[in-house]
Amino acid sequence: MTKDLHLHCPDIEQMVNRITACGRISRKDQQQFMSALLSQKTISPTEQELINRIFERLRAGRLRVVD
Repeated sequence: MTKDLHLHCPDIEQMVNRITACGRISRKDQQQFMSALLSQKTISPTEQELINRIFERLRAGRLRVVD
């Protein structure tokens, strides 16, 4: 079970790194991001930090939502 919790973390981290590097998040990115997170029973502290990074950038206007 612990194994399953950590399988998605690298994928989530890669998504967050790509999103923050380009400064945009598409609807597809959003769906993939949420799907990866919601497929888990719990969210690790590392994953919580990654989620916060996205929300902080959105709130600060450093991340643009595109279609």
